[in-house]
Amino acid sequence: MKNFTIYLTGFLLLLITQVFSQETFESRAKMIASKIESITKEEKEALKNEIEAVNVQLDKKEITAEQADAKKIELANTRAKNIETRVALVQDELKDLVQEKVDGKIKEQDSSRIWVFRFDNKKHKKKDTYGERRTTSQFVFAFGLNNLVTDKALAHSDYRYWGSHFYEWGFTSNTRIFKNNNLLHAKYGLSLMYNNLRPTDNRYFKETGDQTTLETSDIHLEDSRFRNVYVVLPAHLEFDFTKKEIKDDKTIFRTHKSFRVGLGGYFGANIKSKQILKFEDEEGNNVKQKTKGDFNVNDFIYGASAYIGYEEISLYAKYDLNPLFTDNAVDQHNISFGVRFDFN
Repeated sequence: MKNFTIYLTGFLLLLITQVFSQETFESRAKMIASKIESITKEEKEALKNEIEAVNVQLDKKEITAEQADAKKIELANTRAKNIETRVALVQDELKDLVQEKVDGKIKEQDSSRIWVFRFDNKKHKKKDTYGERRTTSQFVFAFGLNNLVTDKALAHSDYRYWGSHFYEWGFTSNTRIFKNNNLLHAKYGLSLMYNNLRPTDNRYFKETGDQTTLETSDIHLEDSRFRNVYVVLPAHLEFDFTKKEIKDDKTIFRTHKSFRVGLGGYFGANIKSKQILKFEDEEGNNVKQKTKGDFNVNDFIYGASAYIGYEEISLYAKYDLNPLFTDNAVDQHNISFGVRFDFN
């Protein structure tokens, strides 16, 4: 456990020291965020129209209230899966962008150009004059290591420490709680969360009745991955230590300009569980086997999460308070450590 903590700390410090070129990286990230936002809005609008149609059927007594509720749940699940599927197509762009930055392929912009832009652009002048609104919005992207706490222990895990990972992206609103004080903020939103587990020792998950266990494969597995996808509603109390500014006798409050600490949690629903196995068959063909199913995974998820960072970059941790599997004899809870970006 001690060695794992040391390795994890080193990994996170390495990512933090890779200072992002805000102008270039952020502009590209916001373009990707715009795509995700557009997808979300389209699916939400479509769901709204579909639910209205169900309400019309209910008003005309063509269906019962129970049938209407069942239809609404089915429609909501379908639209959630549509969002997950369409957003997954944008996932590679985001992965490539982060990898380019880590590899140093995204260069810093010339500082004089940034200086001129900030002082010549009318939008920036207006923002400097009046400050940020009391409620702002952010695109959130997080990634890092993922694992299971088994019987309250993380040491000697059955899952690869470096091979298991998580991704999360979504949108948040950030509201200053007190009108004339910038310290406390309510941060809440909607996120799509991917939790991946890679078992050790050539094993895979097998569902037997109400139990889901790890079994050793008879063939060599080049890759064994178990993925759970969730739609979650995160909520945090954020402490933002950005100092207020006084300009022309006006008090200006800003966010994400200094140290920030967020404490809170999340609640959501599982929209997909999938196991991916890669191996070579007897004929020497490379096989990628995907199995979607229940796997006795809990339909809902809730947990505690926290982050601490500077400006837009934070260290991020989250822990599921309910077990991953519903009735397993072994109590296992998902835990994640990583890096989080909040782009205004």
